Amino acid sequence: MKMLSLCLGLTLVWAHVEGHHEVVTSNIDISKISGDWYTVFLASDEKERIDENGGLRIFLNHIQALDSSSVLLKYHTKENGQCTEFSIVGEATEQDGVYSVFYGGHNRFRIIEAVYGEYAICHTENFKNGKITQVMELFGHEPDLSQKIKTRFEEICQQYGIPKENILDLTKVDRCLQARGNN
Repeated sequence: MKMLSLCLGLTLVWAHVEGHHEVVTSNIDISKISGDWYTVFLASDEKERIDENGGLRIFLNHIQALDSSSVLLKYHTKENGQCTEFSIVGEATEQDGVYSVFYGGHNRFRIIEAVYGEYAICHTENFKNGKITQVMELFGHEPDLSQKIKTRFEEICQQYGIPKENILDLTKVDRCLQARGNN
């Protein structure tokens, strides 16, 4: 009987913990996304834009919801081998959950999937010189994520027309982690 009680107790604890990992795909609360993040995977339909020295190869450090329905994004990028920090503010648009920002052209981005406190997947459309480039980012609260989440990201990229060979695993490159300081 004690063993049965122990099993029941462990099952309830597991179910309780598992319930906190709910995937959110709409009405994402940006305040629940606020905090420190790591860019784990980066993908684009124009791979050269995210390759080393590409203008859209950036590493997220922090997201902060602002009172004005805007969002502050802190990034690092590598320029001439040096890590440089920069911040941008995404302004809310007329579309729910879509933000507009100027960096390397005009960008419209939204979080398309998240598990609060674990990971977020962002889809960006970059408009530059009359051309649209899609960029997908997989962010984690830890420097790396499970293979299950990475596989999910690859599936979503393919749904957006981004082939697997255009997905970069940034856990294998210098993401300027040493420059993050005490974020």
